[in-house]
Amino acid sequence: MHQLVRDYSVDASCNLVAMFILAFVLPLVSSLLFLRYLFLCCIIQLIECPSIYELMACPYFHWQHVPLLEIWREKEGCNGIPQTILESYRPGESIDIFKESLSGNLIDYGGENIPLPFNLEILKWAQDTHKVLSEAKVPSGVKFYNIYGINLETPHSVCYGSEETPITDIRDLRFSEPTYVCVDGDGTVPVESAKADGLNAEARVGIPGEHRGILCEPHLYRILKHWLKADNPDPFYNPINDYVILPTAFEMESLHEKGIQITSLKEGWEIITEDQGNQDANKNSLVSSLSVSQGPSKQSSRSEAHATVIVHPQNEGKQNVELNAISVSIDA
Repeated sequence: MHQLVRDYSVDASCNLVAMFILAFVLPLVSSLLFLRYLFLCCIIQLIECPSIYELMACPYFHWQHVPLLEIWREKEGCNGIPQTILESYRPGESIDIFKESLSGNLIDYGGENIPLPFNLEILKWAQDTHKVLSEAKVPSGVKFYNIYGINLETPHSVCYGSEETPITDIRDLRFSEPTYVCVDGDGTVPVESAKADGLNAEARVGIPGEHRGILCEPHLYRILKHWLKADNPDPFYNPINDYVILPTAFEMESLHEKGIQITSLKEGWEIITEDQGNQDANKNSLVSSLSVSQGPSKQSSRSEAHATVIVHPQNEGKQNVELNAISVSIDA
């Protein structure tokens, strides 16, 4: 009887343990495995960087200077002798190269090799985004302005390998050091891309500055204040050159006597800028002169012209410029 009770107690305990495992442990393990799966998916999404696909050159845009992927490759010639050739691929033609290059791409995370090939699904999303943006229009009553960075070398086209050391296996492309063909831009976005919105802009202005650093440029805020008509903007301010140019003098006299024509011109401007960082760089006036002459001929008379430009030092954000010119012509 006692043995029967003990056996029943053991069976009941085992049943309780089994029920506990089924009710709590297994769901917890399943949840942890599911969370691990979600975590790995998030890691893969972060590593794949979907935004990179968005930043790929749009194949539908009518480029003035088409960005190219160039590869020096070693291929077997018709006579069986290897030869080196330079292949060029336009934006829409480079997809197959990306697929082949990343076909064996793996990343080691926590001891697991995670495959990271070129993701065609993300590419399709990016291409759909490009199409939507290309068809977008500014709503009526909304003014659009375009400000972009300039004066920095910006990668535009890329080349892998060289004539001396060509690429023999496209799968090794991701380990190769490329060279870039650079154009004007902000170091990240070329000027042509920055202006390729396809919208009717009220104005487009390039500011010397870096991709993110441009947000700290005083020139940018002066432009915004001018466009927004904030803080009593100066009506003579020019956002493009960041100056206010005011005419200060204009005199012109002409004298014609005994076959001689003399004309004199005097003109002056005052240039006003809020950027006073270099006002002490040059305390002397800058003087530049130009002279031209033309000999007599059957069709024209003999004439000479002389012009002098004087740029005075900047003082309290103001700088004066003078132009003095005189021309003399003698009738043939």
